[in-house]
Amino acid sequence: MRVSLSYKAQGAAGPPVVILHGLLGSSSNWRSIARRLAERHRVFVLDLPNHGDSPHVDHMSYPGMAKDVSAFLDEHGIDSATLIGHSMGGKTAMRLALDSPRRVDRLVVVDIAPTVSEHDHVPVLHAMACLDMARITRRSDAEQMLAADVADAGMRQFLLQNLTSTAEGFAWRINLDGIEHSLANLLDFPLDADAQPFTGAALFLRGGQSDYVLPKDETIIRRLFPRAEIVTIEGAGHWLHAEQPAAFLRALGEASAKP
Repeated sequence: MRVSLSYKAQGAAGPPVVILHGLLGSSSNWRSIARRLAERHRVFVLDLPNHGDSPHVDHMSYPGMAKDVSAFLDEHGIDSATLIGHSMGGKTAMRLALDSPRRVDRLVVVDIAPTVSEHDHVPVLHAMACLDMARITRRSDAEQMLAADVADAGMRQFLLQNLTSTAEGFAWRINLDGIEHSLANLLDFPLDADAQPFTGAALFLRGGQSDYVLPKDETIIRRLFPRAEIVTIEGAGHWLHAEQPAAFLRALGEASAKP
């Protein structure tokens, strides 16, 4: 079933750029970068299914999300665009580039490889699901409760961007059940037996302090994306666009767009 994706748009002119967030993220995570890119581009920051303001679904997969993004391009009259994807969004972007190369002018993959991911997200999902919403009167309550299971303060702040206030109290915007049900698919990176390499321009950015893209992954990256440039941003972990925005923009070739 195709999903009509929620999005935020900036910039009135210039070549189109489409940004795809990572697991448990949303378009809001890219607000600052999108604003800078909008100085030269039409920028569309999408919410993937079960995230942000996009519809909730029972099943998520990279072939399906790639089709959702392709349909978004059709809906907005975009023949092709620069595609920037972080983590889960990076795998979605890679799948679209492999499935429909004519839709992708330039591929930018942020701290993820076209391999099976080995990171365990289940404890974080369970910590979020077990949060007692009835006891939350302010966001600081939720952070204090999460601290018992999520030690990193930066991660807690990232997760709490998904917390929203409703008439009935606080609630998660994201569909935790749907995400956990699809987690095996989201950790995987399935390829069709007859998959052909994407021969367009490709930039792979990885954080110098991250273990999401390892030296052993370079072989598969270059096999599937033979024109890939692999760049390490020092002093950054997995969320390198948030941790080192100036270096991120320079790597994209947007050095004059200062954060």
